[in-house]
Amino acid sequence: MNFISEKSTIGSNVKFGHFVVIDDEVVIGDNCIIGNNVVIHKGTKIGNNVRIDDNTVIGKKPMIAVNSILKNEQILEPAVIKDECLIGAGVIIYLGCKIGKQNLIADLSTIRENVIIGDKNIIGRGVSVENFTQIGDNCKIETNAYITAYSTIEDNVFIAPGVVTSNDNFASRSKERYKHFKGITVKKGGRIGAQATILPGKIIYEDGFVGAGSVVTEDVNEKIIVAGNPAKFLKNVPEDQLLKNQ
Repeated sequence: MNFISEKSTIGSNVKFGHFVVIDDEVVIGDNCIIGNNVVIHKGTKIGNNVRIDDNTVIGKKPMIAVNSILKNEQILEPAVIKDECLIGAGVIIYLGCKIGKQNLIADLSTIRENVIIGDKNIIGRGVSVENFTQIGDNCKIETNAYITAYSTIEDNVFIAPGVVTSNDNFASRSKERYKHFKGITVKKGGRIGAQATILPGKIIYEDGFVGAGSVVTEDVNEKIIVAGNPAKFLKNVPEDQLLKNQ
């Protein structure tokens, strides 16, 4: 049995699984597929030809902990998912998210509030994208990567499985930390290898490459490869691997 609000707007040729909940003022475009046990919260806007798999929640309201740096509950806009996106099973997409066209967001991923995602990205299985993050176009963020809050990922960025990013140099000690929260920035064509760790506020410039398992404690200059703990210059990125030559 499904609940589909009479105040929602459903396009043509939309297919629903079992036990679906569609709240008030939801808009769903044409030719969409909505799986079993999917919950789509109030006001969510979904484009045409979107597939949403089983047990996914769209437009979730965030919970604010008593010791959160976000002291006041925000008024967030409804989530927006544009045309031709594929949303996997068990995905949670919060209020205030804007997701562009032709994205794949794989099973068990979480996209927090105030996140903007461009077009044609792959967000892999189990990826966490925290709040106030922007992701450009044509990026690949692979399985179990963690993108910390207040980060910027520009176009054509590759982030390998298990990468960890951070935004708190004070490691949750002292009130001074509230003034300095800053995630990472990866400029166009930047690449990060498997299980690398990027410390708060660090910038990986255009075509910079971080080797697998590295710990980045300083900014990475453009067109170079760094590796190690702490990450140091290894060599220049080969000319045939530069983004302009792809």
